[in-house]
Amino acid sequence: MSEMKKITFYEEKNFQGRRYECNGDCPDFHTYLSGCNSIKVEGGPWVVYERPNFTGFMYVLATGEYPNYQRWFGLNDRICSCKAIQVSAGGQYKMQIFERGDFEGQMFECTEDCPTVMQKFHIREIHSCKVLDGVWVFYEHPNYKGRQYLLEKGEFRKPVEWGAVCPAVQSLRRIVV
Repeated sequence: MSEMKKITFYEEKNFQGRRYECNGDCPDFHTYLSGCNSIKVEGGPWVVYERPNFTGFMYVLATGEYPNYQRWFGLNDRICSCKAIQVSAGGQYKMQIFERGDFEGQMFECTEDCPTVMQKFHIREIHSCKVLDGVWVFYEHPNYKGRQYLLEKGEFRKPVEWGAVCPAVQSLRRIVV
């Protein structure tokens, strides 16, 4: 039996003020709230976006409570759209990362979270990858900090294909339910 997906956005910190609930993907709810300062996730994970239609900076949220936007590493109180992430319980995780674009240069295989690409693989950044199994998040900085990029199964020949402007990916994590 699958878990019920639900996310609630609140205008004020600590789950106060007007709220907006979602049970599925929502491309634009910013007209209902003047801002988003706290979120409760029941049945996650979810990805929330700063702009309508699943654009702008994204933040991946696991089940839990986020009493202020700093808790999800938000840059401000602007959240306008959201998607439920579909992850199979007990799924496998496998990714190939490459030091250069178009799957060139050294290739490394990942099956676990990696807090620092430099320490584990001795490369500064990831320039292309193949997600073979599972759902992953790339982070701009080590230790799961900075901009986030959601990667589902597929091939990504260059950073722009996963939504990045530059190849600054210095840590990565599996989305596990």
